[in-house]
Amino acid sequence: MATDQPVKKTGPEDAPGGTSGSALVHFDQVVKRYGDHTVLDHLDFEVQRGKHVTLIGPSGSGKTTILRLLMTLEKVSGGVIWVDGEPLTHRRTPGGKLKSADEKHLRQVRKKIGMVFQQFNLFPNMKVLQNIIEAPVNVLGMDKDEAAERARGLLELVGLSDKIDAHPTQLSGGQQQRVAIARALAMRPEILLLDEVTSALDPELVAGVLDLLRDIARSTDITMLCVTHEMGFARDISDTVMMFNEGRVIESGTPEKIFTAPEHERTRDFLGAIL
Repeated sequence: MATDQPVKKTGPEDAPGGTSGSALVHFDQVVKRYGDHTVLDHLDFEVQRGKHVTLIGPSGSGKTTILRLLMTLEKVSGGVIWVDGEPLTHRRTPGGKLKSADEKHLRQVRKKIGMVFQQFNLFPNMKVLQNIIEAPVNVLGMDKDEAAERARGLLELVGLSDKIDAHPTQLSGGQQQRVAIARALAMRPEILLLDEVTSALDPELVAGVLDLLRDIARSTDITMLCVTHEMGFARDISDTVMMFNEGRVIESGTPEKIFTAPEHERTRDFLGAIL
């Protein structure tokens, strides 16, 4: 992995994404390999602050890997990911170069990012309230009473005020995913990552979770990066839709452009198969 790279941009005003600093996320020639298999091939794209970007494409095209890299669940093989003008998995040296970041740096940057996974990943031994306040208290250092008050508000937002003392095993899949969404929001993230959040749900539960996410997208200024095969949802919430194939963005644009007048043959084939 390339860990010693010159830094050309040293201030927020010069951060990747333009002089305005409006790019909250910037993938700068990012490569991800597993052995000889290249999953992301010199990927270069931006997500502007407050925008909702949806990644579409066939399975295996690298979409979920992007989210896992942002959550530092995986390490880049090359290139740099920038978050809010700062390197994510690297740190700046006094000599103006980038070296691999230590865990302290990763923890600090991760505070800006929340993720909702395909699987709900709730702690089965904890009640709903404890699941939501665990990270704010132990990671952010939030007062327990303050965290609990915020958790109650989030449970009201996701329609589960009456489940505060339930264990995850007492909840339906849709309810568990709502708790997972509340848990991610409890960290007050600047960026919310959504990884096929309805794929593990029974069909009759999908609409309720998607409606909740639509409400969050419309009522908050959280930047969203979403991987989904729910094209109606992507059309509704997205500012930009990016089509991935073999680790590269082959086409991007507004939902109107991508879904009604795609330019790339691969995009047309993909949408034709799933719509």
